[in-house]
Amino acid sequence: MNKFKKDKYQVIKKAISPELTDFIFNYFLLKKNAVNYMYSNNLIEENILFGTWKDQQAPNVYSHYADFVMETLLMKVMPIIKKKINLNLIPTYSYARVYEKGSVLEKHKDRPSCEISTTLNLGGDPWAIYLEGIKVDLEPGDMLIYSGCELEHWREKFTGNICVQVFLHYNNINGKFKFINNYDGRPMLGVPFQLIKNYLN
Repeated sequence: MNKFKKDKYQVIKKAISPELTDFIFNYFLLKKNAVNYMYSNNLIEENILFGTWKDQQAPNVYSHYADFVMETLLMKVMPIIKKKINLNLIPTYSYARVYEKGSVLEKHKDRPSCEISTTLNLGGDPWAIYLEGIKVDLEPGDMLIYSGCELEHWREKFTGNICVQVFLHYNNINGKFKFINNYDGRPMLGVPFQLIKNYLN
């Protein structure tokens, strides 16, 4: 039995190369700063296509659902994950955040679109994640795979200055959520869920 099936989590060291890690880290920081400038100077209205600081799970933290680069990464690492945990997966969505000093991530379990969750450290200061009380430390480029719907997980108050993480979510193609969560209910990757929800309503 592989580690993931036994423990419901597994770490992949150096899941992506240092060069790719550094590129995405700097890309997302540039994006955060540019979006903040545009919002602050009323150059654009707040828009889900550019990200938000209003995520209720991590208040005052810049986050983005379905950023194009992160959605591409969602697909790029999927073969690595499938091989490591020996499950056939379908992609659901990506969600990236730039955590800053004082940030917290409250204890929670994930919704059905996060049956197979990952968090990938893209750079910044170290910040451990806890799974049912087990502390997991990740270096930039390292990825933690875990059963997001089953394992309660959280992060303690962040004492560093900045930490960029992306969550890449999948479902087991043979699991109980396989019929309802391909692309998190979206027609394709890269499309914000809220746009579809507003259209359907």
